[in-house]
Amino acid sequence: MPTRLLGARRAVQISLLLTGLLLMSWAMASSVTEKGEAFERTVEEHGQRYSLIGSGVFRYMIWTAYAGAYYQAVEETQPQPLGDVPRRLELAYFHAIDAPDFAEATTESLKKSLTAYEYSQLEADINAFNRSYQDVEPQDRYVLSWDGAALRLALNGETLFEGGNAELASAMFSIWLGERPLDDDFRDALLGKN
Repeated sequence: MPTRLLGARRAVQISLLLTGLLLMSWAMASSVTEKGEAFERTVEEHGQRYSLIGSGVFRYMIWTAYAGAYYQAVEETQPQPLGDVPRRLELAYFHAIDAPDFAEATTESLKKSLTAYEYSQLEADINAFNRSYQDVEPQDRYVLSWDGAALRLALNGETLFEGGNAELASAMFSIWLGERPLDDDFRDALLGKN
């Protein structure tokens, strides 16, 4: 009897171990991890479902600044980061950054990537967007999203900016995903090219 009980106990332990491994592999398959930050493969936001296109880590000089993930509407399988398709960019920060630094970097990046005329046409909207930034601490997350009707910026789930148009959305996404992004390697990772 004790031998049979030990065999049954062993079978239960093995089945629990296998179940745990299966659940762990399922959880890993439903998300990707970049430097310890997990990003879901599918996200629903404001009634729109998004699928992960790519993810990566942005490095600035000697710092690993943030991890990011780029998504598009589920039915849009080819990357169109500057097209008028629903899309979102999620950035998880590793270091504290002050709101004025975000605004300055946004303005500088857009002045480099847009023509003077394009920038002048969007300047009022860019200034309104820049006023919405807040300071971030490590593990905070910004989400930039365009649902086809409105551009949104959210920090840790709280919407800070909502408005704009397709041109402003494309300009904002171009900072990371355009012809002259902050970093080519990060852009390529977000577009699933790495």
